[in-house]
Amino acid sequence: MGAHLGTSSWSFPGWAGLVYAEAHSEQLLARKGLAAYAAHPLMHTVSVDRTFYAPIAESDYRAYAAQARSTNASFRFVVKAPMLFTGPRLRSDEGRWADNPAFLNAGLAAAQFVLPATLGLAETCGPLVFQFPPLGPRFTKTPQRFADALAEFLLALPKLSGPGFYAVEVRDPELLTDDYLAALCAGGATHCVGIHARMPQAEAQGRFWREAGTLPLVVRWSLHSGFKYEEAKERYAPFNALVDEDPDGRAQVAALILEAAKARQESFVVANNKAEGSAPLTIRKLAELIAEYGETIVKTG
Repeated sequence: MGAHLGTSSWSFPGWAGLVYAEAHSEQLLARKGLAAYAAHPLMHTVSVDRTFYAPIAESDYRAYAAQARSTNASFRFVVKAPMLFTGPRLRSDEGRWADNPAFLNAGLAAAQFVLPATLGLAETCGPLVFQFPPLGPRFTKTPQRFADALAEFLLALPKLSGPGFYAVEVRDPELLTDDYLAALCAGGATHCVGIHARMPQAEAQGRFWREAGTLPLVVRWSLHSGFKYEEAKERYAPFNALVDEDPDGRAQVAALILEAAKARQESFVVANNKAEGSAPLTIRKLAELIAEYGETIVKTG
């Protein structure tokens, strides 16, 4: 159905027996585990998250593409943009916060992220996700300010003609306005449905994907409601079991995937270990539910 399911990163030793046949170190999996990950029958995408912390070279992207395609010819990547371009303030080594001159700098984002990612990944490129952290009252009190800045940024980015496309994820529900939707439409981007403790449920966010145009569905299932990131990490490690299942959230994501399939649109859905405890098991449960829904649709016509 054009659904690319996968996880946020792939280098977790606790996935032995779920994704990998044996236990390996995090370092070895990070360097050489992608081919084995891509060979798993349910994993047809992965989110490259290390790029959020610093740009990487085109050669790194090319190496990722080669690893994945060696075992899965249909594999595609979700790539997070560096926070250098999405955070209005940066923290120095001394712990001090200062305005970030690279915030929404389209020229730098193109040179250091868009071009290396699209050229390196080539046909394996999927959504390039600009995830904005909580932006504070400067933008949440006047959401149109963010929408206007976002539109200007997206319009100045390189136009993508290949398989890659732009998606935007926010962590402030106040920013989900008609002005935000207009910015996505003007800039040729789609909304990334971010399942996170701070954000509305997936079905409510679906409107911003649906009305942004005809781009694929993008969902990042990041964090279980009620937890902070570090709390969830400590609770769920080593990430080999479902601890806090979210059947309602799973049903909402499955419904969006089926909606995309009916519209003949692809979907990219990645789950984090902090969503329910184990990202591979979250994807398995989601795949089972999609299959169940699909059989019901076929039977009822």
